[in-house]
Amino acid sequence: MSGIDDIETPLPRRTARATGTLPPPRPLPPSLAGNMALPYPAIGQELAELRLQIPGVHGCVLGGVDGLLITHNLQTDVDPNDLAALAATTYGLGRQVGLRLGQGDFQQSTVRNAGGYLSVYAVSPQALLAVVGEDSINVARLHLHAPAVAGRLAGLLDQCTDAAGDRS
Repeated sequence: MSGIDDIETPLPRRTARATGTLPPPRPLPPSLAGNMALPYPAIGQELAELRLQIPGVHGCVLGGVDGLLITHNLQTDVDPNDLAALAATTYGLGRQVGLRLGQGDFQQSTVRNAGGYLSVYAVSPQALLAVVGEDSINVARLHLHAPAVAGRLAGLLDQCTDAAGDRS
């Protein structure tokens, strides 16, 4: 008789290593979701330009690191609230990888599926840009253009938060 039952020696088990402790989690910044002071027309223009620059992009979502939707321009039946939550989940995983490996802050993550891509880019400590595209999208071109869009979005969000800070 052959099989798992024939093994007499126990399999090795992984044990916890005492290599120190991880740093405490950073608190999340205040949410931008529903903030009426945001420059939505300018943000919408940036999202639209990215969608038009890269053939195969179905749309973009600007969401908070808390998983709440800020705004979107999706051209599919995907729920933008779900996509904002998925972007935050992707960010959380990428952030933990960066912390554990000592590689620094989250920058970008791409997931490829049978029918397309989801790429998530850091915009600011509060916001993420998620881009949904079909399988034929030129991912290199997306990675070339999306960080610049994320930078411009960060500038727009900074203007808003700076103005809010001046009123306090």
